[in-house]
Amino acid sequence: MNIQIFGRSKCFDTKKAERYFKERGIKYQYINLAEKTMSKGEFQSVKQALGGYQNMINSKSKDKDTVALLQYLAEEDREEKLMENQQVLITPIVRNGKLATAGFCPEVWKNWIE
Repeated sequence: MNIQIFGRSKCFDTKKAERYFKERGIKYQYINLAEKTMSKGEFQSVKQALGGYQNMINSKSKDKDTVALLQYLAEEDREEKLMENQQVLITPIVRNGKLATAGFCPEVWKNWIE
């Protein structure tokens, strides 16, 4: 099991995800999206696992301008804009190989452990 948690230090759900894996003695790698963004390969893997980039966007993000802009961009430009502005992603994004979740999803993570 190779768990990666993409999140932000001030995000409560990210902290809860870290606690979830820590309490179960599962090692994970934490990536702070405020400091380092997902690589193109990581982004593509998560996008595929979640069924599209639309499922990665946090419509309640503080960056309202980028969220609004994503709605009006041409389809082919949206993904690139999202890669540039990863502050509008739902956090935490938890990755286990080719599997991924967006948000706090302990019911899914439980199945990864068993």
